[in-house]
Amino acid sequence: MDNMDRVTGWWIFAGVLLFIGGVLDIIWGIAALGDSKFFTENVTHVFQNLHTWGWISIIIGVIELVAAFSLFAGGGFGRVIGIIAGSLAAISALLTISVAPFWGLCVFFLSVVIVYELAKAPEAGS
Repeated sequence: MDNMDRVTGWWIFAGVLLFIGGVLDIIWGIAALGDSKFFTENVTHVFQNLHTWGWISIIIGVIELVAAFSLFAGGGFGRVIGIIAGSLAAISALLTISVAPFWGLCVFFLSVVIVYELAKAPEAGS
C-alpha cells in the first residue's frame, strides 16, 4: 500500500486541526513565558507558575506540528503521534477551562474528534 493511499479527507482534517492547534499552542506558550497581559489575573491555574504552563504548551505544540506534517505525508507515524498529540491537547484544554471556558470546551471537542478519526480502523476496500 502506497503512503498516499492512506491519506483520506479525515487525515487531512485531523492534520489541519493539529497544525492550527500546534501553532496556537506555541504562540500561547511564548506568551506565557513572556508574562503576556492577555492571561487573566484573577484566575487560579492548575500550575502555580505560568512559565511552567508555557513550556508545556510549547512542547505540546511541537508534538502537534510533527504529527500534522507526518499525516500530510501519509506516514503511519503521524497517526500514532496524532493520537498522542490529540490526547495531550484534550487534557491541556480541560486544564485551561478556568481561563477560557468556551474555548477550552471547543478545543477539547475537536481534540476528541481528532483522536477518534485517527484511532478508528481503516475502511475496507481503501
